[in-house]
Amino acid sequence: MSLEEFKDIDPSMLPIGKLINIISKSQTMYLNHKLADFDISSTQLHLLFEISNQCNINQDKIASRCNINKGAVARSIKKLEEKQLIKREIDSENRRQNKVSLTSKGEKTLNKSIKILNEWENEVYCNNDHIKKEDLQVILKDIAIKIIEKTEKEAADEQGKK
Repeated sequence: MSLEEFKDIDPSMLPIGKLINIISKSQTMYLNHKLADFDISSTQLHLLFEISNQCNINQDKIASRCNINKGAVARSIKKLEEKQLIKREIDSENRRQNKVSLTSKGEKTLNKSIKILNEWENEVYCNNDHIKKEDLQVILKDIAIKIIEKTEKEAADEQGKK
């Protein structure tokens, strides 16, 4: 579908998930292009966000929060460690787990990446008279919470059936 055809579609006919998917894919493409200067991908950036939000987070929690399988997280963590953006330490309470935290280089890279992300958001969101950006963020967060809760409940129900 061309951009012109897309513009002609009545917004009420488009599922919210499809719109979010379009935004997400476009943002990922943009970020991957811009983040190439830092030698990281958008997926690795999401991991850096999670690591910065909870100091000494373990890899299982990162996988859960990012909705990425543990193997993919382990591979990304290894690459981020090789780039000296994060450090891993064995968890003294559970020696099978690694605690992950940002290095100072990781913090600097994350801050520069956040600026790029904010520039993108401000550019694509400018001149929007329908809703304030902050209100949209609250609405989308509420939707995300409901989706996570629903998904977790369905997974728990499935486990209960086994």
